[in-house]
Amino acid sequence: MDRLTSMAVFVRAVDLGSFAAAASALDLSAPMVGKHVRALEARLGVTLLNRTTRRQSLTDFGRTYYERCRTVLVEADAADALAADQRLVPSGKLRVAMPVLFGRRCVAPILLDLARAHPGLELDLSFSDRLSDLAEDRFDFAVRTGTLADSAGLIARCVARQRMIVVAAPAYLEGRNVPTRIDDLAGHEAVIYRRSGRIPPWLFPQPGAPPREITLPNRLRFDDLGAIADAAAAGTGLAWLPSWLVRDRLRSGALVQLLPEQPPFLYDVHTLWLQTRHLPNKVRLAVDALAAGLPRLME
Repeated sequence: MDRLTSMAVFVRAVDLGSFAAAASALDLSAPMVGKHVRALEARLGVTLLNRTTRRQSLTDFGRTYYERCRTVLVEADAADALAADQRLVPSGKLRVAMPVLFGRRCVAPILLDLARAHPGLELDLSFSDRLSDLAEDRFDFAVRTGTLADSAGLIARCVARQRMIVVAAPAYLEGRNVPTRIDDLAGHEAVIYRRSGRIPPWLFPQPGAPPREITLPNRLRFDDLGAIADAAAAGTGLAWLPSWLVRDRLRSGALVQLLPEQPPFLYDVHTLWLQTRHLPNKVRLAVDALAAGLPRLME
């Protein structure tokens, strides 16, 4: 007899208190329920149930085996659900939290393509630079850039890396020494990103060592990368920005990239979701779509 089926019959007989009740619930005959239980006992070589004409009770081993069977059956159901979910067309509401600028320019277009391909999928996108609480705010997953803080109960997947480069407008560079090495940055004005606390330094990879940290003199400090790109294009100073943000301005000549021989610092882009036994298919497909599409935008 199939062992998993016999386990399910045994668990139902224990839960309902009798073979007759289990037989009714499972649409089996009472003798067939007994046959499943006896098959398990014969396989194990121990008694699981003490049975009389009036009552049944678990043996000490039977109680332990019953708990293990429940765990096995839950895992089997989860595995079946996973396989079934893989075959389903994604549908329902997908709630995603993401940074404002990166979300609008990079994440949202990919998710919109996914929604167009799957008409049953609803998008509920939240654009905010604050860190959302996935459980409290009921998001399916979040997109975050930069270094992640340690957080129990969350699963993170790196889906892309942003290339951070130093740029400036030709008007700013006119009459000044054009930096070609990191040390050449000294003495230049910078437009700086600052949200709260201390000003974060610009980071430059160094072979076999931690990234080199640079903080330039600055009079302009914004908490919006788009505003920094605008200010740099207006000729107010150097800026350290993700390449995807300034790609069009580099092509048009409104900005030029400095330190061309210096490898760019790579800022990770992660998707995060609450730890769960079974990740919904809509979330898996969305994360896979971002992992496939975002790296092309980061080039």
